[in-house]
Amino acid sequence: MAGEIPDLIAQERTGTGKGAARQARRDGMVPGIVFGGDVDPLPINLDFNKLLTMLRKGRFKATLFNMKVEGHDDVRVICRDVQRHVVKDLPTHVDFMRLKRTTKINLFINVEVSGEEDCPGIRKGGVLTLVRPEVELVVTAADIPESITVDVSGLEIGESATIANVKLPEGAKPVIDRDFVIAQVAAPSGLASQDDDDDGEETAADEVPTTEMGPPDGEES
Repeated sequence: MAGEIPDLIAQERTGTGKGAARQARRDGMVPGIVFGGDVDPLPINLDFNKLLTMLRKGRFKATLFNMKVEGHDDVRVICRDVQRHVVKDLPTHVDFMRLKRTTKINLFINVEVSGEEDCPGIRKGGVLTLVRPEVELVVTAADIPESITVDVSGLEIGESATIANVKLPEGAKPVIDRDFVIAQVAAPSGLASQDDDDDGEETAADEVPTTEMGPPDGEES
């Protein structure tokens, strides 16, 4: 189930408006706001270097954080927007939304694979491809899975495992409202090329007459 929720340390920003935001940036901070949860919006500042490091790691807007602000209770938040400098592409403002434990949110969840050692298709030389290394799910803030697992132990060459084959955590469901492929076992490239060549030879053989027939006796060609 859910792993440890990372802390996100912020400072309450005194003053509002463009002047306070500019001062925060001069001080090496990125201004932001925390809204939602039937509570007044809270203006905050985040350390620029730490924020930039997290953004470069990726999945920032798909990560649930435990926000810690001195003088306020810890609160679970998720990023809803990162405004960036139009030229430098550096963060200039961040919006966070407070979440209740029962709040439904969309998150990309990592996919893990099990059963590779028992997969008959792989034993025969097939190549396993993880088509979707992560899947977007609707989950509750209090019960976010760290990952989901797809079992490939029964796949033969040419077969696939879909989202219907994955046991999802209670209360979670895919954003895409149809069955879709998660992983598949393909034929090795050498075997696939050989099959293509065989098909080509058969086609060519069908196009060539088996016997050359000359003109009937007494007729000129």
